[in-house]
Amino acid sequence: MVITRATEYAIRAVMFMAMQPSGTTVLKKDICREQEITPAFLTKILQPLIKSGIVGSHRGVRGGFYLSKSADSITLLDVIKAEEGDIHLNLCLEEAGTCQREAYCSVQKVWQEARAGLVETLDSYTFARLVEMADQGQPLDLP
Repeated sequence: MVITRATEYAIRAVMFMAMQPSGTTVLKKDICREQEITPAFLTKILQPLIKSGIVGSHRGVRGGFYLSKSADSITLLDVIKAEEGDIHLNLCLEEAGTCQREAYCSVQKVWQEARAGLVETLDSYTFARLVEMADQGQPLDLP
């Protein structure tokens, strides 16, 4: 599994908003400049975040984007799921009955365990925690 560029930029945009004082509306041009995202691409990647209730927007002259939830209640998993949907490491985990070997395949159990660990890890990192890590100088290089 490789996280798409859209998801990477969505994470960066949410991170940038999370670093602002709570309740701050951030101008589109500021996110684009600071995160090196084109305006058209930013608009595209923020739509799923708005639809999922992670980000809100104000239109007009003083318009911009803001976090709809507190940074301590938004996880990396939330943003990834908003952009990409549920995480599946293999098609056999996506829907029961897609694999003829499902009843006896020992590898499927490994996929399930790996998926569960990945989901648990991503869900354990809130954007408040990531901001705190950044403030402490810990690296934030995302894929």
